[in-house]
This record gives sequence, structure tokens and C-alpha cells, in this order.
Amino acid sequence: MAKERIRLKEYEDLTFSDDFIFGKMMEDPELCRKVLETLLQRPVGELQNVVTQKMLKQTKDGKKIHLDVCTEDKFGIYDTEMQNLNKQTLKDLALAKRSRFYQGQIDVDYLGKGGAYRDLPDNNVIFICTFDPFEFGLPVYRFENREENKPELKLNDGTHKYFFNCTYTGNDIPKNLESFYHFIQKEEATDALTKELLGGVEKARHNEEWKSEYMKELLHDDDMIQEGIAIGREEEREKTLEIAVSLIKDGILSEEEATLRFGIDIEPLRQKLKESVN
Repeated sequence: MAKERIRLKEYEDLTFSDDFIFGKMMEDPELCRKVLETLLQRPVGELQNVVTQKMLKQTKDGKKIHLDVCTEDKFGIYDTEMQNLNKQTLKDLALAKRSRFYQGQIDVDYLGKGGAYRDLPDNNVIFICTFDPFEFGLPVYRFENREENKPELKLNDGTHKYFFNCTYTGNDIPKNLESFYHFIQKEEATDALTKELLGGVEKARHNEEWKSEYMKELLHDDDMIQEGIAIGREEEREKTLEIAVSLIKDGILSEEEATLRFGIDIEPLRQKLKESVN
């Protein structure tokens, strides 16, 4: 019996928390600035070079990454990622290691353009999570480097990692952040920013150009999936696993979905995922 295909999300069903709509809307520098200021609870300068799905790849055969929204002001660089669980486990997502890798790649990209170590700008990696990323119930998790035995001594290396828990429902956070979290979870607007976001999403759903672009991306993803199936039939198992791992890491498929799509066993897939992290 043929295995069931996993239905991907229809364009009209996309929300702000979906990567495609998130990236498209955040291309607006003013809207992007408002979202960053709500998250960070501080002013953000005029944004320059708002780039969505920015690809960073340092060598011909090196691992490449796509940053959801990468921008900068006179104070530093901001990489903002919309993160859904997509049936994966927290262990599968490896958000801590992923944030470390992203920051390293952003610094290498900056230095590769002729910058000096001393001029490295502040590097802010921001994950907007539709789940609690560390399961400690905090509304926001903030990390920076400090001396282990003297925590008041900061390294001041300019690196900052933020993980926003949009499932938080307490009323002890700033009102605009509470409204943003509510919007992410319920798609309901309760203040000026979330009304603007909701209006933007509704407008985006009627944008035929964006819909066409989204459908082309889905077609490309499906082409990769079908290529993996064909490769598997030709007994090139290793390449099939590599494609499956790539799709899992990009959040396109969960482990279970990958086994269904490619007709592969879960244990070799998990082993390949483990090797790709090391």
C-alpha cells in the first residue's frame, strides 16, 4: 500500500508565525524595527539592509544556513528567526547549538568583508518561539557570556542570544510584549502593532505574487523530496539520508515525516542527524 503523503500548508492558511509570511512582512524596515523594539524592550536605530532568507556559506562544500531576517543598525546586527516546533523535539531543534553556529557565521561573514576583530558589531540572535524553548516557564530567555565565578563580570564580547516564549500567559511582562505573544498564539490584535501585523497578514493572503513565490518554493521542496525517493530506489542510501537530514534541519519535515516520504528507517536517520551535529 502506498504511504500517505504529508500535506504541506496552503498559502491561504499561513500566519505571521510561518517563515514565508514572517520573512515577507519583515522586509518592511519600519515594521521590522517595531517588532524588534517590542521584543528587546529598547529603542532600535534606523535599520539598514533588511535581508530575508540571507544565505551564509563560507566554503564551496561548507554547511550553508539561511537567516530568516537579518538586519543591522548603528549599534549591531540582528538575526531574527521565527521558530516553530513542527512535530520535532527540543533535542532535535538544538536551538542552543544553532544560535552559537549562527552567531559564528555572522561574524565570519562580517570579517570576510574586510572588517577587523575590534570592529565586530554587537551580534544579536533572536528566536521567536511558538513553544517554550527551555521548558522553565520564563517569558524570555536571555544569554550572554559572564565569568563563571564572578557573574557580575561580563565578557562584553557583544554577543547576545534571546529566546522568546510566545506561550507565556502571565501578566507580569510589558503590555506590548504580552499583546505580541497573544497575537502569535491566537492571531488576535489587541494593540497598535498587532493590528498592523494582522492587517499585513490579511493583505498578504491576497498577494498573488507572494502566493506564486510560495508555491514555487513548495514545488522546489517537493522536487527535493522526490529526488530523494528516486535516489533511494537506486540504492544510494547515503545521499537519501543527507537530503532527509537537510529537510529536517530546515524545519520542512519532522523525523517521522521524513521516514514516510523517503521510505527509510528511523534509526539510520537519527544516526545521520547525530553525525551532522558533531
